[in-house]
Amino acid sequence: MEKKEQILRMIEKNKKRILEINSTIWDYAEPGMKEFRSADYYTRVFREEGFEVETGVSGIPTAFIASWGGGLPIIGFLGEFDALPGLSQESGCTVHRELSPGAYGQGCGHNSLGAGAAGAALAFRDYLKENGMSGTVRFYGCPGEEYGSGKVFMARDGRFDDLDACYTWHPDDINAVVGSSCLACLGVYFTFTGKTAHAAGCPHLGRSALDAAELMSVGCNYLREHIIPEARLHYAYHDAGGIAPNVVQDKATVNYFIRAPKVKDMMEIYERVCDVARGAALMTGTKVEIRIYEGLSDYVPNQTLDHYTQQAFEMLGAPAYDAEDERLAREIRATLSDADKADVFTKLHNMGLSRGELSPDDILCRRVLPYSFTEQAVGGSTDVGDASYCAPTSQINVATMALGTACHSWQVTALGKTGVAEKGTLTAAAVMALGAALVADRPEVLKEAREEYVRTTGGKYQCPIPRGLAPNLD
Repeated sequence: MEKKEQILRMIEKNKKRILEINSTIWDYAEPGMKEFRSADYYTRVFREEGFEVETGVSGIPTAFIASWGGGLPIIGFLGEFDALPGLSQESGCTVHRELSPGAYGQGCGHNSLGAGAAGAALAFRDYLKENGMSGTVRFYGCPGEEYGSGKVFMARDGRFDDLDACYTWHPDDINAVVGSSCLACLGVYFTFTGKTAHAAGCPHLGRSALDAAELMSVGCNYLREHIIPEARLHYAYHDAGGIAPNVVQDKATVNYFIRAPKVKDMMEIYERVCDVARGAALMTGTKVEIRIYEGLSDYVPNQTLDHYTQQAFEMLGAPAYDAEDERLAREIRATLSDADKADVFTKLHNMGLSRGELSPDDILCRRVLPYSFTEQAVGGSTDVGDASYCAPTSQINVATMALGTACHSWQVTALGKTGVAEKGTLTAAAVMALGAALVADRPEVLKEAREEYVRTTGGKYQCPIPRGLAPNLD
C-alpha cells in the first residue's frame, strides 16, 4: 500500500501539469508527423522538469526522447499527440458541431494518451527520487501514430532496445490491461504505367494502367478466399489516371493495406499480392512499380509485466467519475447507434471475457475488468507493436468516453478535455507509474519479463519496412 500512496501523491503533485498537457494538445490538434507546436510544447515541459531532451529522433522533426536519471532499470513511457482530419468538434458539446469545418480534431484521444504517459513519467521520476533509487526514466514523443508510424522508425533505429520495461495506454470506453494482440499492417503503393491513346480512334495503340489496377483488385478479391481468414486486404485508388474517358489512361496508382495477425503472415500475403499485381501488368501490357511506404508489427503483450500492471490497476481502481461526468456521458451515449452500444460486447468477446462483465445500461465503465490473455488479434493496428518487438511492453485501456463510443469519432473529440477524459488520464498515469514502481526494485521480475519477450518475439526486431525508407513527412 505504501507504493500506492506514494504514487497517488506524485500524481496529485503533477496533476496541474498533466491536465494542462491534455488541454493544450487537444487545442493544437495537429496532423501526424507535423505536430510541430505539440512537440515544441512537450520539449519545453520536460526540460522545465529537469529531463534531457533529444529532438529530431530518427529523422523525424517532431520525434523526441526525454530522459531523466541514470542506471538500471530503464523504464520507458510511450506518448502520442497526433490528431485526425475532419474530427474538429466543440469541447463538451453533445451534438456534432465542428469548431472549424474539415479541420483536425483529437478523435482518438491522443491528447490524453500523451498527457497520461507524461504524467506517469513524471510521477515515476518523483517516486525514484523520494526513495533514493537508481533508474532511468524515458518519455518517448512518438509522432504520427495515425499517419506516418513514428515508432517504427524509432524501433528500426534501436531506440527501444535497452528498455527493461515499456508502458503505454490508450483512451477507450473500458478499463483493462491489454492482453490481446493487434494486426500487423503493411501500406503499399502499386503504380501501373502504360501508354495513352485515343479511346475511340485508336484504342488498340494504348495500354491502360487503369485496366491493370482494376484487374489487380479483381485478382485480390479472389485471393481473399485463399489467405488466412484473420487477414485483411483494403484498397483505395490513389490516382486513377485522369478524368477524360476518351483517353486511355497511362498511369494509375492503387494503395493497399495488407493486415494479418503476425508480421510473417503479413509478408507472405504481401508477396502473393505482388504476384497478382505483376499478373495484372502482364495482362495489360503495362509495367508495375511496387513501393512499401508504411509497415506496422503486431502487438506482443508481456504477461509478466501485465500481471503487475493488473495488480496496480486493481489497487487504484477505475476513474472516479462524478455526476456531471455521468450526465455528459449519458448525453453523448444517446447519439450512438444500437450497433455502437452493442459493439462493446464484441470487444469483451475478443478479450476472452464474458458479456456479464458489463451491463447494456451502463453509461461509463466504473470497474477494472479482469486480465485475459488471448492469442486472438483485435482488428486494428498500431505502431506500439513495433516497440513490443524491441522490449517487454505492457499496455492498458482506460475509460475516457461513454460505453460504446468508437474511436475516430466526433464524440471522442467532444469529451477529450472534459472531466470524463481528465479523470481517465490521471488514472492511466497512476496505473502506469505504479506498475513500474511494483517491478522497479525486483530485478528477478524484469529478468523474467525479458526472458518472456525473447521467447515470444525471438528477441530480435525484424522491421517490416525497408532499411532505406525515410519517414513520410509530406
